[in-house]
Amino acid sequence: MLIDSHCHLEYEGLAEDQQGVLARARAAGVGGFLNISTRRSEWDRVVGTAAREPDVWASVGIHPHEADAHADLGEGALLAATEHARVIGIGETGLDYYYDKSDRQVQQALFRMHIRVARATGLPLIVHTREADEDTAAILADEMEKGAFPALIHCFTASADFARTALGLGLFISLSGIVTFKNAKELQAIAASLPSDRILIETDSPFLAPVPHRGKTCEPAFVADTAAFLAALRGETVEHLTEATTRNFHALFRKAAA
Repeated sequence: MLIDSHCHLEYEGLAEDQQGVLARARAAGVGGFLNISTRRSEWDRVVGTAAREPDVWASVGIHPHEADAHADLGEGALLAATEHARVIGIGETGLDYYYDKSDRQVQQALFRMHIRVARATGLPLIVHTREADEDTAAILADEMEKGAFPALIHCFTASADFARTALGLGLFISLSGIVTFKNAKELQAIAASLPSDRILIETDSPFLAPVPHRGKTCEPAFVADTAAFLAALRGETVEHLTEATTRNFHALFRKAAA
């Protein structure tokens, strides 16, 4: 069974028909969902859905767009939220210099705080990076020297150099529907060469619907289309890719396996 390692089930476009969204995904062969939070006000809803649905897990964290609004969020609040049995990841967090919706120094400080919580809890860090690869890599490397922590780069769209850096630090890389886009040739080349024991797959729904669903609200069911494309790209069977990405998910998100 496929696992959608990154979706936003509480976002507009999915929340209005959450039961239908989950039913369609399950019918498409999706057997697990990681429901991602981006701001503190979402935590209760994200965790509540995971508590209600046996195949849904939750993350808690602050998206870099929301950093300014959460500049005073202490480690204690995030640590306390991770204690719930269905919370298996920290994030999404990271740096976004494309939109610059929050001060870059505040983004960086909050990113490092999330890393400390990931290190303390052993829960994987879910990293968002856009137009900030140099700083993201520098912070990850600097923090790894202070003590290792599990992590993945979600919705990977960065360079081959950044991929090598991430893999060298022991991170996993998650691919979204962007890999199916016609203009994503560089990403496709990177995706084809990634080691099979470091790949995860996601939708980032309700965003980034893959081919052949471009222009529609993305749903977790569409992870099956991305998996089929990625398997063909890598010269693998869908079954092999599904088995590998599901195994990798549980190897990274050990609390889910437990």
